[in-house]
Amino acid sequence: MTTTTFAPGTEARLAIARQVADAVLFEGYVLHPYRASAAKNRLRWQFGVLVPPAWSAAAEEHDFQHTELLMEPRRGAVLAVEVRFLHAQRRTVQRARPDGGFETVPELPLDDRVLAPWDEGHQETVRFAVPVDDLTEAGTVVPFTRPSVDATEPVTDSTGRVVGRLVLRREEISGAVRLSASKLDGPYRTQRLTVIVENTSDWTPDETADRDAALPRSLVASHTLLCLDTGGFLSMTDPPAWAEGATAACRNLHTWPVLAGEPGRRDLVLSSPIILEDHPAIAPESPGALYDATEIDEILALRTAALTDEGKREAKGTDARAAAVIDLAESMPPEVLERLHGAVHSLREVTGPGAPAVQGFPTPGAPDGQGLPMPTVHSTVDPVDRFPGAGVIRPDTPWWGPGADGSVAPARDHVLIDGRPVRAGSRVVLRPRLRHTDAQDLFLDGRTAQVEAVLHDVDGGVHIAVTIEDDPGADIRREQGRYLYFQPDEVDPALEDA
Repeated sequence: MTTTTFAPGTEARLAIARQVADAVLFEGYVLHPYRASAAKNRLRWQFGVLVPPAWSAAAEEHDFQHTELLMEPRRGAVLAVEVRFLHAQRRTVQRARPDGGFETVPELPLDDRVLAPWDEGHQETVRFAVPVDDLTEAGTVVPFTRPSVDATEPVTDSTGRVVGRLVLRREEISGAVRLSASKLDGPYRTQRLTVIVENTSDWTPDETADRDAALPRSLVASHTLLCLDTGGFLSMTDPPAWAEGATAACRNLHTWPVLAGEPGRRDLVLSSPIILEDHPAIAPESPGALYDATEIDEILALRTAALTDEGKREAKGTDARAAAVIDLAESMPPEVLERLHGAVHSLREVTGPGAPAVQGFPTPGAPDGQGLPMPTVHSTVDPVDRFPGAGVIRPDTPWWGPGADGSVAPARDHVLIDGRPVRAGSRVVLRPRLRHTDAQDLFLDGRTAQVEAVLHDVDGGVHIAVTIEDDPGADIRREQGRYLYFQPDEVDPALEDA
């Protein structure tokens, strides 16, 4: 017998697992530059898409996920199951006509945003709990249905006047969760648990149907959370020696189960369409969801903040989550961006909370809890400012840290190019060389840049840090020290403006 009610302790444990599950749910949901018109955002829903069976046969996409793993339930244990997915909600934009009607338009410009057609993701959850003793090899089936929805939302301008509306449509979808368990041979109280999530929608495509027609009837970004109120699961990647053979025999199709929650506990599992390691966690430095696959928070935050005003307006009109990313990038204080710049958690583990502090860097395990920024040769702070009395090698400064060598001052150093000194503030013309460049650098050939610093690496090499003069994001890059680097033979001193 199943129930949709979870015990308070189970709810609390699942809440911990949802921190990572939410990242899985919205992985790749909307990609930088967060605009509906961007080519990369026109092909949606890449992960965990369970399409209707008829479309699966036609397009060779999957209509099910099959999870199999080992569990060690204690007597009387209850298994909580939570299947989560997005239900595509198709949004059409309409403009108000003078006669009181509405007409469909490709976009609707407003003061603060530009609304465009878009498939939104409406979150759906299927929850139930079942006593482990009730699970058999024959299996338990829990069907579910999500009805179609038609709705409209008025769109008003800054004065409150209705200038259009959004027409929202969700198609009916149906599915089923199938559970079964079988005991393993041997002295251990171990069972093989099988969880199958499938799309059972009876939609049949016609000869003109394409993937765009199938998506509103699909389970998108589908994944499963499992929780035992007593007992635990075995890791699929690091099982005990006695269970290695049984673990290897488990079949996992279109999904992969990992232990979730805190390291050392085994009561939670996340079965995800994205391969993860056991006990995945959100980086403590992350300021919020950016939704971009394999995201690098610092780079995305800087690039998002550097978008043009028109680009930001379009992104804000694309999706509420995209608008939140724009607001996050615009409101992010410098100290938060600094946290994102090269945090190295392994150093925190090696040195421990009792390690001596390096001036200018937080101590690992310090109250800010943000880890130790990776010191690099392209320090964004002049050693004279960071270490009063620069010119003296600090005995408590590691060799690789800014200020270790007081004779090096990136903001004051210069290099001679064609007999002319080039230093911070100089203007140069970029001439990237083919022998040590890439395609991106070649696009900058002939562009004028401002020198921000002349840097010396530990091998005696010289690097010139620059910002492009007509880059709209130059101020942000300069503030955060995110420069482009060229060698002396890749720049020409620019003639001074007449």
